[in-house]
Amino acid sequence: MFYFVSFFTLNLRIGGNTVIFVQLRFQCSNNSFMKVLYTSAECYPVAKVGGLADVVGSLPKYLKKIGVNTSVIIPAYDMPWFDGQLYKIAHKGSFHLGDEHLYFEIRNFFEEPLGFPFYTVHIPSKFDRFGVYSGRDGNFFGDEVQRNIAFQRAILTWLRDGSESFDIIHCHDHHTGLIPFMMKHCYEFSGMLSQIPTVFTIHNERYQGNFGWSKQYLLPQFDNWKSGLLDWASTINPLASAVRCAYRVTTVSESYMQELQYNSYGLENLFRTEKWKSKGILNGIDAEVWDPKTDPMIEYHLTDNEIEFKEKNKQVICNLAGLNPEYPLFGFIGRLVLEKGAEFIAGLIDTWLQVYKKTSFVVLGTGDKTIEQALLSVAARHPDNVACLIAYNEAVSHKIYAGADFLLMPSRVEPCGLNQMFSMRYGTIPIVRSIGGLRDSVRDISEPNGVGIRFDEMHFDHIMHAVWRANELFYKPEWKNQCVKGAMELDFSWDNSALKYKDIYQNLL
Repeated sequence: MFYFVSFFTLNLRIGGNTVIFVQLRFQCSNNSFMKVLYTSAECYPVAKVGGLADVVGSLPKYLKKIGVNTSVIIPAYDMPWFDGQLYKIAHKGSFHLGDEHLYFEIRNFFEEPLGFPFYTVHIPSKFDRFGVYSGRDGNFFGDEVQRNIAFQRAILTWLRDGSESFDIIHCHDHHTGLIPFMMKHCYEFSGMLSQIPTVFTIHNERYQGNFGWSKQYLLPQFDNWKSGLLDWASTINPLASAVRCAYRVTTVSESYMQELQYNSYGLENLFRTEKWKSKGILNGIDAEVWDPKTDPMIEYHLTDNEIEFKEKNKQVICNLAGLNPEYPLFGFIGRLVLEKGAEFIAGLIDTWLQVYKKTSFVVLGTGDKTIEQALLSVAARHPDNVACLIAYNEAVSHKIYAGADFLLMPSRVEPCGLNQMFSMRYGTIPIVRSIGGLRDSVRDISEPNGVGIRFDEMHFDHIMHAVWRANELFYKPEWKNQCVKGAMELDFSWDNSALKYKDIYQNLL
């Protein structure tokens, strides 16, 4: 990367002596791309558990369009996407992780299969297994601390010893949260890497990755007096450390950035202290993948008639699920966990169908076994009204977005949320709690140009009332169709957000 360098001098006389101040100003050449490296545990379509993968797999493509050459590096999992992919070994190295001597390879995939330079870190015995955080049986691996630290140390060893160089390192979530500290303060990296700016993005502060000080031996050596930059509540907290040590901190919506200062699982004071370098930027979606005009996962594509598009795709999902297409169709897509308010869904369906029998529900997701069983039970009691698929199925999710009338998102926490954006892109009206990115992206139908339904409190009666409002809307087709058309006209692509990230990078350089 090339820079223009200009000098600014100021001469002052102090006590008869002339003191010369020299300021060097660096400016990125307009004819060159700044180079940014994204470090993450997930990247769609290679390895996906949640919205983190969607962001890391799509934002780099939009940054590339505006002059930011963004590469992504994740662990080399033993997962189906890798079958048949061609790569070269860009670097080999090794390091000690406690008593272990670990070998690693940096693999660079040919022809940019994701639309941007893509790397993985192969560490035998650490990541050569199926699954990102848990195996096929759903159980967590149990060595997350060792795996995460090994991944981060391999990246930094490559950056120190390899031939690739980057202008900015952008870390995502706690899995890579120790990188800013290690670049600045660990002896083996600080000399070469300490001047490279770092950005840290928080996708979900509930997962902080903290572990006891008894595992400090897994980290490279550093001055003990800098331990405070790692410590929070007497543990090593990667997320808190990254907030302290990164040059800039971002979250995935403006509202979420504000919420962290008042509710962030014990980190409230930290976020208030560091708010000067923090910024909320609403996530976008990949408009090329989520395009109702070309989506290969749906049977009928959008032409000029949004309503016909919805009717045809509703027929498809209802035929697939054995539901009546004449009834209002409510969908739920996502992890079946308390964070998503999923424990309300089974009771809501059961209670609703006691009164409003001409209603259909389709649920897609996996998670808490108790919630899964409750949903399977309610589906068995109402086989003509409820379809429940306990699985992660990308193709079925697209069909639900295209065919459902409404999408339920009663989230306790939603830093940004992408499902509501997917649903509106496909003309499905979201029913959301006013929290985080849901508040920022969904305008209630009671407001001008409203295209969704919002409720405030995490309470069963409030969710039921929101469903009732949706049911009323369904039987007012002119108003409902206006909402469908308005939702599909909204632009949730990454274009605007990518410009904000580029602005952050330029300011750092």
